[in-house]
Amino acid sequence: MPTIHRREFVKGVTLLSGIAAFQSSANGSTSSPQKGILISMLPEKLSFLERFKLAADLGFKGIEMQTLSDPKLAEEAREASVKSGVRIHSVMNMDHWKYPLSSSNPDEVKRSVQGMATSLHNAKLWGADTVLLVPAVVNAKISYQDAYTRSQKVIREQILPLAQELRVAIGIEEVWNKFLLSPLEFARYVDEFQSPWVKAYFDVGNIVFYGYPQDWIRTLGKRIVKLHLKDFAMDRKDGQFYWKNLGEGDIEWAEVRKALAEIGYSGYATLEIDGGDADYLRDVSRRVDRFLAGESKLKA
Repeated sequence: MPTIHRREFVKGVTLLSGIAAFQSSANGSTSSPQKGILISMLPEKLSFLERFKLAADLGFKGIEMQTLSDPKLAEEAREASVKSGVRIHSVMNMDHWKYPLSSSNPDEVKRSVQGMATSLHNAKLWGADTVLLVPAVVNAKISYQDAYTRSQKVIREQILPLAQELRVAIGIEEVWNKFLLSPLEFARYVDEFQSPWVKAYFDVGNIVFYGYPQDWIRTLGKRIVKLHLKDFAMDRKDGQFYWKNLGEGDIEWAEVRKALAEIGYSGYATLEIDGGDADYLRDVSRRVDRFLAGESKLKA
């Protein structure tokens, strides 16, 4: 091989390796999704290290932490992750509900931005690659249009620069905030940032009230950086909707798994349901295993 061609070849391989490494880091794996669990699901009476070791014993590879403003507690969580071998893969941001970025009150927006900054620095300390952000809230005082434009402006000008500097992705999540009510709009909202550091944090259960998770997954595609798992069902007797354990609601789990395979998702699938003792959590872990295996019935 001529020298000039060989150099170009090596440069190309190096570039491709770098891209692959970034994608692998962001997704947490290069093959099947990894099991994750919220820190709040593990018994609060236990120390961080005990909770992390319990998660490891139950077969979880990652934990999603909540924002910690106390440096001592943040360091304790980091040490627990290192000693247990369970990765902190993401951070659930604080203050975005009480102090939404879509607010017309500058003090509320400032408080929300500060909470996001703390979350991003937590993520950097812990080695997490994503921070979950609820971008806006629509209510009687905040119009849909204002929620859209205000939140994008604040994220673009006050949050994205720090995320870029720390190399931590912002995972936009759709929740019951009367905002981003279709997968097409969700995709558009993310795309308009034109940044690899703004992604979609998709919750399988949150959209069952007005959509089908497998449809949203196919539409959002590679934008999805993280995944939350919970089930949801309507009670046929009273017409009310209730959160359920995995496999006990209306979600077609085999179809969700098929959609994830189609888009090549290999990141963390993190449980976001009620917590409990070790026996309960072991059962939940097995349900996730059945989901990842493509089974339709998750309840034993």
